Amino acid sequence: MYKFFGVVFFLIMSPFVNGATLVTTNYIISISQNCEEGNVTCDDVTYIGQSKKSGRSITLKGHTIHRMCSDGVTPCEFLGYEFKNGNTTYTVLESGVLDIKQNGHLLLHTQGTWRD
Repeated sequence: MYKFFGVVFFLIMSPFVNGATLVTTNYIISISQNCEEGNVTCDDVTYIGQSKKSGRSITLKGHTIHRMCSDGVTPCEFLGYEFKNGNTTYTVLESGVLDIKQNGHLLLHTQGTWRD
């Protein structure tokens, strides 16, 4: 029963159900979930990141990431998103953190602010 209410709370309270924009010092990142409304997890998320300095942009496909419940199957807590571009992984967290890792080595860790 608690899992059900947790899922309902997530769907009502998450600002990321349809899309959101993360603004950091150097980047503007638009995130869009392309899954049907009501899905707790989504394997079809779009990342469009634009450099404020150069104006160049990158578009990536990814998925939501969650902390799993004790059963190891049910998602309990939304954490953010993960996107891959070859050996580079972009992680955008609900807290507004953007991490970029290449071959497991941290290239960028920056804090941003979510905007509607």
